[in-house]
This record gives sequence, C-alpha cells and structure tokens, in this order.
Amino acid sequence: MSLHLTRLTLSHFRSHHHASVEVDARPVALHGPNGAGKTNLIEAVSLFSPGRGMRRASAQEMVRRPEALGWKIEGLLQTGGGLHEITFRSEAGAARQVHIDGKAAPQVQLGRMARVLWLIPSMDRLWIEGPEGRRRFLDRMTLSFFPDHAEQSLAYEKAMRERNRLLRDQVRDGFWYGALEGQMAEAGAALQANRRAALARLAGAQAEAETQFPAAELELIDGEQPCPDSASDLRAALEASRPRDLMAGRTLVGPHRGDLRGVFAAKGVPAEDCSTGEQKALLISLILSNARALAAETGAAPILLLDEVAAHLDAGRRAALYDEICALGSQAWMTGTGPELFAELGERAQHLEVTEREGQSVVENRRV
Repeated sequence: MSLHLTRLTLSHFRSHHHASVEVDARPVALHGPNGAGKTNLIEAVSLFSPGRGMRRASAQEMVRRPEALGWKIEGLLQTGGGLHEITFRSEAGAARQVHIDGKAAPQVQLGRMARVLWLIPSMDRLWIEGPEGRRRFLDRMTLSFFPDHAEQSLAYEKAMRERNRLLRDQVRDGFWYGALEGQMAEAGAALQANRRAALARLAGAQAEAETQFPAAELELIDGEQPCPDSASDLRAALEASRPRDLMAGRTLVGPHRGDLRGVFAAKGVPAEDCSTGEQKALLISLILSNARALAAETGAAPILLLDEVAAHLDAGRRAALYDEICALGSQAWMTGTGPELFAELGERAQHLEVTEREGQSVVENRRV
C-alpha cells in the first residue's frame, strides 16, 4: 500500500496565486531560487496532518498578499482506504475549515488517514535551544503513532490554562482546583504513556536499521519537579505542588515541563555537544526511523517533507538519504536551490522547478 498525494492545487496561498501539480507515488524533488515558493508548496502538504503545519502559522499568515482574500488548498490523497478528496479553506484569514470527500471533518481525522513527517531548517538548532522545541518535536513524532495524542494535549493544555488562571488570581480554596487537576492528571498520564511508547518504537526502528546516519539514544526527562506516570500519582503531585505553584503563578509539575535528551549512540556524546553536521545527521536519522517504524506498523510509509535537506549533506550522505527514501517507498517532498542536488535520484523521482514570474510562484515539471 502506498500513501501519497496524486494532485495538489493551491489558490491564493502564500506566494502562489494559483498552482496545480499532478504527481505519482515517487519522491518529489522541487528546485528553484530562494524565495520562489518551494517551501510554501510543501507547507501546504504539511496541512494534510493535524495541527498548524510545519511553520506553525495561523491561517491569516498563509494568505497571499496583497489581495488577502483567503486561500484554498485541494488535494487527492491515496490511502489504503482508497482515493480521498481533501479541501482546506480559509475565508479572509479565518481559521481553516477541513472537508474530506465533501463533508466537514475535524483535523484529528486527518491523522487517522495519513501520516506526514517533516524536517525543516529551523529544527537544526533543536538540541541546543530550549526544551519547548524538543517537546514539540517529540509530540509530533508521538502524534504520528497515536492520532488521539493531539486531543489529549488539547485537554491537558485547556485544564492547565484554567488552573494557571486560578494561581495567578491567588485562589487558595482547594475546591476550585480539584476537577481541573483531575482532568490534567488523566490527560497528562496519557501524554506520558504515548511519549514513552513512541520512544520505544523509535529505538526499535533504529536498532534494526543499517544506515549511514547515526543512531540517537533518546530519553524523556522531567523538569525541576518529578512527573509521575500514573494519573493518581500525577493528581497527588499537582495537589502537593499548589503552594509552590501559587508563589510562581503557574503550574510547575507535569508533562509540560519535560524534555527530550538525545545522545549520539556510537560516541556516547550528548546531542547538544555534537558538531552541527552530527546534529543534523541525528535529526535525519530520527525522521527516517520514525518513517520506518510507521511503515512497519501501518503498512504504508508516511509522506516526508524535507526542506533544504540536501544542501547540508555531502554527496555520499545525500545519495544514502535518497536510497533510504526510495527503499521506504515514501513520497518525500524535498526542496533545494538547484537540480544538481537531486541528481542521484535520477528517474526514481519526479522533478519540479519552482520559479517566480511577475510576483507569482510558478511550478513546472522538468524531465531528468
């Protein structure tokens, strides 16, 4: 079974006034000058998974300027269940609406139909910046295995916002905290369980692979306060933490305080101490392992979005990456400034050139 887009049409999306491409299940190599609209194209593909897409942008930020009329994305998605027509629409920057086969649908349904993974340049500093980005990276990987993970995250965040409001208002009556802490405990325990299960799947996928990309040992660690795994223990920890939380004006214990620690397995070196090239290679390894584990579990490789990935690799590793993508059978959308970056793919991929003409992005098929 192959999961892939067969057609993608954009209208008034970012730099694209109108663009339509028809593709098959092979990898898609997009080349063209900086600013032509390559990343905008794969950002549209990222919306075929739950959430705000690979740039975490609002619908308003995706509107083509200066018209600001709203935007529309249409795609034909081939899944194990058949061919599905998926439409995203935002009127004048309002929150986007999702329709699947002509019917309104929640975003979480996308996660049950398709898995989409991405690696973009802003993630290159993942190991050396704050824990928020690493939690988000871990949760995206977890969501690929557990589509309901997004609902648990939303439930936890909603209850925590209400609890933090009580803390900021210095409310001390425990009656007001009980129900909220119960909701946080149930959702938080589910988040922790999902995260640990996802890390176990990644570890298994890395151990079974023979690849030129280094394996990473991953560990979920607590924040300043230990985060219990069970709902009952987490609820007790939240109750015990109220005095500290009242002083801080926010919740100091829970899965929202956790972090992801990575170690270059072959060298035993923490990821944050590795060279820039090694950190990039570790990220690629994790994305490939994520894809490998999903393919084994679901029978279909996920769609991959790799923005400017080739520019950071030497010719040997670039060829190895392409070989692994083709072996997976993944429809990988990759961007680069020139066609030479994708020469090793040859006819194993379809090659599209993205250029800018009269202020509009233009997409054209190019033969190898």
